[in-house]
Amino acid sequence: MRSGTLGSAPLRPAPDEVDLARAGEYALLSKLLADAPDTDLLAVLAALPGDSTPLGHAHAALAHAAAAADAASVEREYFDLFIGLGRGELLPYASFYLTGFLHERPLARIREDLAQLGVERDPQQCEPEDHLALLCEVMAGLAQGSFDASEAEQARFFGRHLRPWAEKFFDDLEAAKSARFYRAVAGYGRAFLAIEREAFMIAR
Repeated sequence: MRSGTLGSAPLRPAPDEVDLARAGEYALLSKLLADAPDTDLLAVLAALPGDSTPLGHAHAALAHAAAAADAASVEREYFDLFIGLGRGELLPYASFYLTGFLHERPLARIREDLAQLGVERDPQQCEPEDHLALLCEVMAGLAQGSFDASEAEQARFFGRHLRPWAEKFFDDLEAAKSARFYRAVAGYGRAFLAIEREAFMIAR
């Protein structure tokens, strides 16, 4: 994704520590959903600290799974889950979860909203814009202030394009036959998005 300019001045203040932390969580989810983690990223994940909060428990579970994994086995797992011979076990696309088909109206709505944000698709990117990795990438950019968008627009994007289906996807990922390391990714993603959903509801 590439950002353009919608105006001469930002519509929101500089991101605070909470927003930067949120951006980091979205960016990590995007990376894990876009490709299998390599040895270096697994080492980083294995050092994630946990705490007594739901997200802290999810971080600890992800760290434990990363410490027990190796890059080759996780790469095979990723292939089985998301690529496969013909198709993977899961299809992480908004269109599929909301309509049962690919390249449907949800994708068109996402493209319309990305155009409003001044976001252009990277020509190197082969996945359609309703892939959950790309939606998390956009949310990371919104949280850290990379796009000229208000907080209300951030909440609207989440409400239109992630809230209706993303937690269900993580439920399915956790239950997937091929999931081992990605079972912890599912718990992490679901825990973080539940926090986001509640926070946006409170902010209304």
